[in-house]
Amino acid sequence: MKRTSVALAAILAVVGPLSAQAQEVTLRLSHWIPPTIAPATKGVDPWVASVQEASEGRIAIQVFPAQQLGKAPDHYDMAAQGIVDLSWVNPGYTAGRFPIYSATELPFMSDDNVNGTKAIHEWYLANGAETEMSDVKVCFVHSHAPGAFHSKVPVTSPEQVKGMNVRPAHATIARFISLLGGGPVQVPAPEVREALSKGTAEAVTFPWGAMYDFKLTEEVPVHLDMPFYLSAQVLVMNKNSYEGLSDENKAVIDSHCTPEWSGKVSAGWAEDDMAAKDKLKADDTQSFNTPTEEEVAAWREAAQPLVEEWKQAVSAKGGDADAILEAYKAALQKYDADY
Repeated sequence: MKRTSVALAAILAVVGPLSAQAQEVTLRLSHWIPPTIAPATKGVDPWVASVQEASEGRIAIQVFPAQQLGKAPDHYDMAAQGIVDLSWVNPGYTAGRFPIYSATELPFMSDDNVNGTKAIHEWYLANGAETEMSDVKVCFVHSHAPGAFHSKVPVTSPEQVKGMNVRPAHATIARFISLLGGGPVQVPAPEVREALSKGTAEAVTFPWGAMYDFKLTEEVPVHLDMPFYLSAQVLVMNKNSYEGLSDENKAVIDSHCTPEWSGKVSAGWAEDDMAAKDKLKADDTQSFNTPTEEEVAAWREAAQPLVEEWKQAVSAKGGDADAILEAYKAALQKYDADY
């Protein structure tokens, strides 16, 4: 009996460390888009697959798309409170909560989402994440290609937005529409087509791929061909979920939470957007308008009050707005993503 106990103890001494080394964990990831749409299929899904492969199966990630576990605006709190382990967050859905990050929503800042997200990732971790998102781990930034202004009638100058009802991409663009004398129409993306068909909205700011994702080509066939804005989502992780991982598994997550990965996940979305843009250009029912240099300057000038409002919001929270904005511009320039 004594020999059996000794043998069992010896086995456990060997198996114990091996079990710890081969830790298995299932993480729940929630997002709010249909699984067939590009941000999931060409961004989130490859990231999930890579994490699982890099961990040699020790980390499994269960994906819950299409708001199955909560509404889009709730996704930050879902991760922060541990309702899910990982969530795909649009900070622009909670206006005023992340004032530093909302610099990424300012129009006419970046013309390249792949390099732009690398810049945002690097800049935000150094300038805002510990202040605004300290209760989660910021993993990667995920943006579509620069979105455009799509309308029923031609729009090339900011003056033409006056009196027009526009569905904005996020809170900053909504404020911009108001500054231009237009009326922001706040409806979720899946309801945009209905708003346009009923005349509730006459234009929308959307990425190119959304024209087909949400079947809008007949509703808004006129496109302003200029990089209008970015909408940069963030994948965040519950801190307890991260801290509960083995060191080996933490290393896998860390290696997938980098500026390089921000660029990788955004590249798939950009590919989809650019393919959609090319398809639109080949469609005789669609028309494109490219603004002149003077018109671009007019758009930039019209957006300047947004920059000043952003500075005021950041300063009100104790941030050095000028330094933070300059750091953002410098990061965009470093990655050759400034417009």
